[in-house]
Amino acid sequence: MVHPDRDPRPADRPTEALPRPGVPRAEPAGVPYQQEEVVERRGDGRLRAVRVSCAVIDVVCWLFAVVLAINIFLVIAGANQSNGFAQLIASWSAGVSLGLRDLFTPANAGLRTLLNDGLAALLWLLIGAVLTNLITRLALPAGERRVWYRRTVR
Repeated sequence: MVHPDRDPRPADRPTEALPRPGVPRAEPAGVPYQQEEVVERRGDGRLRAVRVSCAVIDVVCWLFAVVLAINIFLVIAGANQSNGFAQLIASWSAGVSLGLRDLFTPANAGLRTLLNDGLAALLWLLIGAVLTNLITRLALPAGERRVWYRRTVR
């Protein structure tokens, strides 16, 4: 605080408030106020598109694998196949089984489902991993890729 006798400003001149960040200053009459636009680039749009598409591929492939795993569990546990949920899962798993429904034909229905749908579920996970790896390798520069495994030489 400044003592009134030692204040270097004239007493008849009003004190001006210091400008605060984010608050526009009053401009003199006749000079229009111009706001500066500040544009921040948070990254390349391509980076976001690649990450979103890889996330969608991952979610879809994992969803298909989970549906196949639920079907394996329901068949091995002996669930009532006339139940609505069991029918829904059976029809979904038939649609995403990649044509592997009758690849292995043991006499036991549980083992048959485990082998055929289990192989299809593993293939869906492999397909998802390969697709996301290819997309990131082709569409992103080396510094922006996800690193799953890196061998170092000492």
